[in-house]
Amino acid sequence: MSAQPVGVVLAGGAGRRIGGNKALVALDGRPLLHYPLEALRVVLDDVVVVCKTDTPLPPLPAPVSIWCENDPEHHPLIGVAAALREAGGRSILVCAGDMPLVTPEAVRALLDAPEATAVVTRAAGRVQPLFARYTPAALVVIEAMDLSEPATRVIERLDPHVLDLANDDLALNVNAPEDILQASALLSRT
Repeated sequence: MSAQPVGVVLAGGAGRRIGGNKALVALDGRPLLHYPLEALRVVLDDVVVVCKTDTPLPPLPAPVSIWCENDPEHHPLIGVAAALREAGGRSILVCAGDMPLVTPEAVRALLDAPEATAVVTRAAGRVQPLFARYTPAALVVIEAMDLSEPATRVIERLDPHVLDLANDDLALNVNAPEDILQASALLSRT
């Protein structure tokens, strides 16, 4: 890669299953959003949060920027497309804001993966399109998606390089209250 990608934490989800905005949910006394932010900031120089214009966010550490997108629709890849448009021709390395177990080592592995339009991680046999690296060339395919289409099907059209994560727990998504308990238990083991 010519220039280091922009690190992007996605925080635009509706959070229906957890009962509200996930970015503000506390995990062991810290906002959930801070966990992936910290992992990306250890490895990447430029890190931003991409969210909807009306998404409430916790205080963010400097110099993290906020890129808001106006699309009223919800789809996991809308934030990826918004980040690619804002990144000024640079690649992006994205992590969902509800993935608190992602480590700097996993970010480095994704950063060091072979060149491809998309490099997506895989854990427990499932591709994780929201812990991935995308080049600007991916934008054409993502923007052409049907909003009813699963993110994994859209990403398949990019013929991605797939990177298996060293530990399946790294891809834990916090989607429901019980996931907070599971994430807390897993964090206590590290």
